[in-house]
Amino acid sequence: MGEMVGSKFAPGDDRTIFMDTYAMQAKWHMWKHGTTQQQIAVGAAKNHNYGALNDKAQYRFQMTPQAVLEDRPVSYPLTRAMCAPIGDGVAAALLCSKEYLEKLPASVRERAVRIAGVGFSGGKYRKLDEPGLSRAAADKAYKMAGLGPQDIDVAEVHDATSFCEIYQCEMLRFCPEGEGGKVVESGATGPDGKLPVNTSGGLVSKGHPVGATGLSMLAELTTQLRGEAGARQVKGAEIALAENGGGVIGMEEAVTAVVILQRG
Repeated sequence: MGEMVGSKFAPGDDRTIFMDTYAMQAKWHMWKHGTTQQQIAVGAAKNHNYGALNDKAQYRFQMTPQAVLEDRPVSYPLTRAMCAPIGDGVAAALLCSKEYLEKLPASVRERAVRIAGVGFSGGKYRKLDEPGLSRAAADKAYKMAGLGPQDIDVAEVHDATSFCEIYQCEMLRFCPEGEGGKVVESGATGPDGKLPVNTSGGLVSKGHPVGATGLSMLAELTTQLRGEAGARQVKGAEIALAENGGGVIGMEEAVTAVVILQRG
């Protein structure tokens, strides 16, 4: 990939190899589709601004796209503000069957959120222009839920770097392939946008404690579906999607999970 885009793959001691891998993905996307560093910065700033509204976020300060671009370089085109921090965290979920839920008090039932669909996929050494494994997981989840990308009101995606939000918007079918940068830059994934993404602040602001990351996404989406997200609340949110990945095989994660939640 480096030879194709004219940029050597050169991991460094001051960062994890994950950042160099994501950076190479971003450079290929820029070379193939015309995505820009500015578009990645817009997405990063949007998530930091969401994180400033989240009292559970690791980073709680606002940023502008220019401030993101001027932050310390990590692995071009990524700056520090575009990369998830190292941190600790915890998240938990209580799950039960529909039958058990019906036995609980109304005050509990009215706040319950239904798991409408789940999809898992494993990674492989794919061709550069082949859809990623989150596409396969999303399609499984959509099929199980009987829903499509057009039905999603709010989403949390695995933005270990801010480029990932651009890429996952494409893989989850929120927009055509190659259009993710333009969609994020337009504000469509921000407050009052067509599909708000990473209202928690995303991994770059909320934090990425790895083992707790996936459940923390579900916690944010459950809060949104209950209408309890305060200043970052998405109006009328009824259906939500979480995409989380882990490990690396080739140029993408080793495994991905997509979960669709539905209010009531």
